[in-house]
Amino acid sequence: MPELPEVETVRRGLEPAMVGKKIRYADIRRPDLRWPFPENMSDRLTGATVLRLRRRSKYILCDLDTSETLLIHLGMSGRMTILPKSNAKTDILGNFHHLHPAPAKHDHVVLDMADGTRISFNDARRFGSMDLITTNGLGNHKLIAHLGPEPLGNGFDASYLFEKLNGKTSPIKSALLDQRIVSGLGNIYVCESLWRARISPKQLSGNVSRTKIDNLVPIIRDVLLEAISAGGSSLKDHRQTNGDLGYFQHTFAAYGREDEACKAPNCKNLIKRIVQAGRSTFFCDNCQK
Repeated sequence: MPELPEVETVRRGLEPAMVGKKIRYADIRRPDLRWPFPENMSDRLTGATVLRLRRRSKYILCDLDTSETLLIHLGMSGRMTILPKSNAKTDILGNFHHLHPAPAKHDHVVLDMADGTRISFNDARRFGSMDLITTNGLGNHKLIAHLGPEPLGNGFDASYLFEKLNGKTSPIKSALLDQRIVSGLGNIYVCESLWRARISPKQLSGNVSRTKIDNLVPIIRDVLLEAISAGGSSLKDHRQTNGDLGYFQHTFAAYGREDEACKAPNCKNLIKRIVQAGRSTFFCDNCQK
């Protein structure tokens, strides 16, 4: 499932194609994805102008001039693709003649923008979701209300994390995946961050020293920013809005490297894999204590 860097990469790709642009027509091609689409979704989107695109955790938030926000969750296989306006032309009456091909089989939501750009949400497995919420009430939405601070935001620092972990008996890996503690982190980037910070994923959260937390927080930020710069990690489904793969997976030091040599200098151990709370964890038991 896409994590923060993949979702942020998609948001950045969509921004120039959507912000300040009007949705000429919203083609909703099925009644639901993971959940039913909101009532009258096509009518509510058609004619709306996109004011800004934000990201909260793993959700893209599209603020409209109708005082509503379109919430987009990519799920496991969801992709947002852009067919640029160069594929459209107007006649002397100003009517668009769209040269876009017919929507693909799994293009479930298609937004034709007034300038001729087409934005498609493609989701073969249909684990993604969309919702329309009053912008002022977004913080109370069931998918948003419980979320902790953003790991790249000012609300996430060493003091906050140390306080949240104090007294917890769950492993540090599980705590960092808890979206109530910090939002947007997923399995890949927690594994990579703990490897860089030399913290065992098995260490109990409440036993991690303040010194290690002081070291861990900036490492989490660095890992996320590097991944965003690389276009995210493409392990199976993730694509950028132009169809390109992300390439951060080529720099993994821990995730997915079971039985491969640890990349730490002078370490001859092999990366191990264990299962924690049903998720694979990759780490070096020599470097990470």
